[in-house]
Amino acid sequence: MRTDTAAPVRLEDYRPTDYLIDTVSLDVRLHPTATRILAELAIRPNPAGRAGAALELDGDELELVSVALDGGALAPGAYEASPSGLTLHAPPERAFRLSIETRVNPTANTKLMGLYRSSGVYCTQCEAEGFRRITYFLDRPDVMAVYTTRIEAEEAEAPVLLGNGDPVERGALPNGRHYAVWRDPHPKPCYLFALVGGKLGRVGGEIVTRSGRKVELGVYVEPGKESRAGYALDALVRSMRWDEQAFGCEYDLSVFNIVAVSDFNMGAMENKGLNIFNDKYVLASPETATDADYAAIEAIIAHEYFHNWTGNRITCRDWFQLCLKEGLTVFRDQEFSSDERSRPVKRIADVRALRAQQFAEDSGPLAHPVRPSVYREINNFYTATVYEKGAEVIRMLKTLIGPEAFKAGMDLYFHRCDGTAATIEDFLACFAEASGRDLSHFSLWYRQAGTPSVAVRTAYDAEDRTLRLDFAQSTPPTPGQTEKEPVVIPIRLGLVSAQGRGAPLKTADGRTLEDGLFVLDKTADSLTLIEVPADPVPSLLRGFSAPVRLEQELGPAELLTLFRRDEDPFNRWQAAQTYAMRLMVRAVEALRAQQPPEFDQGFAVALGELLAATDDHAFAAQVMALPSEADVARELGREIDPDAVLHARKALRSFVGQTAGDRLAQTYSRLETTGPYSPDAASAGRRSLRNAALDLLTAGDPGRGIPLAQAQFASADNMTDQIGALAILAQHPGPAREEALAAFGEHFAADPLVLDKWFGLQAAIPEAATLDRVRGLMRHPAFSLSNPNRTRALVGTFAMANLSQFHRADGAGYAFLADMVLQLDGSNPQLAARLLGAFRTWRSLEQGRRAQAETQLRRVAAKEGLSPDVSDIVTRSLA
Repeated sequence: MRTDTAAPVRLEDYRPTDYLIDTVSLDVRLHPTATRILAELAIRPNPAGRAGAALELDGDELELVSVALDGGALAPGAYEASPSGLTLHAPPERAFRLSIETRVNPTANTKLMGLYRSSGVYCTQCEAEGFRRITYFLDRPDVMAVYTTRIEAEEAEAPVLLGNGDPVERGALPNGRHYAVWRDPHPKPCYLFALVGGKLGRVGGEIVTRSGRKVELGVYVEPGKESRAGYALDALVRSMRWDEQAFGCEYDLSVFNIVAVSDFNMGAMENKGLNIFNDKYVLASPETATDADYAAIEAIIAHEYFHNWTGNRITCRDWFQLCLKEGLTVFRDQEFSSDERSRPVKRIADVRALRAQQFAEDSGPLAHPVRPSVYREINNFYTATVYEKGAEVIRMLKTLIGPEAFKAGMDLYFHRCDGTAATIEDFLACFAEASGRDLSHFSLWYRQAGTPSVAVRTAYDAEDRTLRLDFAQSTPPTPGQTEKEPVVIPIRLGLVSAQGRGAPLKTADGRTLEDGLFVLDKTADSLTLIEVPADPVPSLLRGFSAPVRLEQELGPAELLTLFRRDEDPFNRWQAAQTYAMRLMVRAVEALRAQQPPEFDQGFAVALGELLAATDDHAFAAQVMALPSEADVARELGREIDPDAVLHARKALRSFVGQTAGDRLAQTYSRLETTGPYSPDAASAGRRSLRNAALDLLTAGDPGRGIPLAQAQFASADNMTDQIGALAILAQHPGPAREEALAAFGEHFAADPLVLDKWFGLQAAIPEAATLDRVRGLMRHPAFSLSNPNRTRALVGTFAMANLSQFHRADGAGYAFLADMVLQLDGSNPQLAARLLGAFRTWRSLEQGRRAQAETQLRRVAAKEGLSPDVSDIVTRSLA
């Protein structure tokens, strides 16, 4: 199970650990450059392991001070130590205690894994394999122990000392030092260990669980920012209440703490009782956070809290089971947000993200199954496939077996697997038992990579009033899997007429599809419906019931029927997206043939009708957000010319803005609000649609829209409206843009999180001068490559969100990113590897750009001493 080399780790090679660790006592004496950790481990042989095997403990850049067995020093030949491991050649064949003292330098730890300092605050990040950077250990998730942690520090430097579990003791020490002892009574793997020490402000609260236990809640932030932590605390309370009601999961400690830090490689971490967060997902005020920020804080607070059961109480046997906790918990946080906000709008937003991230991943060299069978660097598998597609698999499972059986399966899973390190097989067995269904075929979703395509052909017989639907599925080859088997695909469907009335779904064998569910589990199958009125339009994959590509032959009139009449909100939105996509694809073809694009007015007119008729502002805003450049590129599939894609999308946006200009202007004016800002869903929906209307209006008529955007920018009393106006101005060259950008940057010069928005807006400008602008912004006093948020905001946005400029024909965008990856690899290889993922679609580009991208990938690959993180990504990208 060791992963400190580039050798592949394979699921089929899993074997139980030879030793178990029952308790861990840590004494951590914090110091900026020489923190001392004394670990006392209660170890015993594992009956399921190899008798008499050597004890091999993992390490990473550790300095060993001492080691003792049952209180006695070990002979020099009894063990072997290096920065990457500690081996006892012949440990006792009985229970014993091993004491290990190590020394680490938190200030020099730029990898942000293990114990490090962030803006003077000591904190930890141990998932996936960071604990080995603190002390030598069996760093694998199936080794679960009870932890007691004593933390000591100078009180002036770190007045707040936090650990996992419940507080046990605290007190003063000589020489201005103090200590705190924390104990977590629940066995956990070491990746869930955490401690924090520093100067922190606190916003507190409490909750009484359904069994009557009082839980003290705390959100810790940089002093002076306590006023921006209230929404995070509120989201935590709502999450805890919801999990009790929806899943019967009650919190199990007397305290729950969240700490926000500014230097963090991830979004947040679910350590038991002590969640550590990137501060961008905690801090919010109307003046500094957008509606999207509030929604993200709510979702991520919930996600990390929900891990208390799906991840902590029940953890993963090995890292191949990562989707067991992440996919399931994403599903849970999606359900929470759907209940808190708008379920249809949340579903649309989730599918947008899935297609943008995971579908792209599935179609490139980094494709892998939801549960991979091999990896070289586990940090590179915290992917959209594991998270978002993993959640879609859970959603399909619920669709297939029904909500009652799904609830029974979850209850059985919590009961049977509590306190264990489980597998996907353990999880699915609970649902098979609860539903009485064989899920062996369904489990293929976990083993097979790639996005299936479902082709549908329809034939309506007016005389017999029957409708035949022929379905065929296929999945393209992916790395390591050239041959694909058919998977189980639940397809929710309905029929829509021009009048909007849905026909009953009666099948030829006399059944009625009450829930509209057809299951395609073969390469090809068909469904015949009877007593079908004339001219039905099939509405397929309602609610996006499976993560597949749907190939359905629908004309403009049929798409407009679905858009106007479908009772399924997702498919109404999808019909509009499909219509817009076809227009843009035709525009790309025209531009590549050096012809001007042409558009019919049907689409723009339908959008105008929606604006005039709808009260669901959030839904209408999703419809107005036309497919992105990346969406269009993904639809084209190969020989992509990003410049043609950019100009095709700009042309359609301009056409819609001109054609529906009056309706857009009326909508913008009608939705103007007064009164104090509120991040609630209804208010956020109004702002979202108002900004979307202004965006399209300005695309069609800059002379009309830019003055409105300038006025909104100047008068806005909340970040959503201010950054919305600035984003519109940023897309239109001229003095108005530069003046607004300068004013915004000056006003928020002291607020890094807001400046991240400013960096990102400029990095996304689709103009030839943007790369030079990005290089210039790297010299800004607030920018630092050592801070992951700053780097993602500027470099990451340019590479991931600016399709035309990252994929410049001259290759300069590729060279820039390769430079950044090579520069970051030595200090923060996780961040470098994630940035390198921007090359994931390089093989789908036209020949000239492919050659330029390959040159830069090979330059990265040729660098001596690459980290395992970057080496793994570049090797797979070039395979």
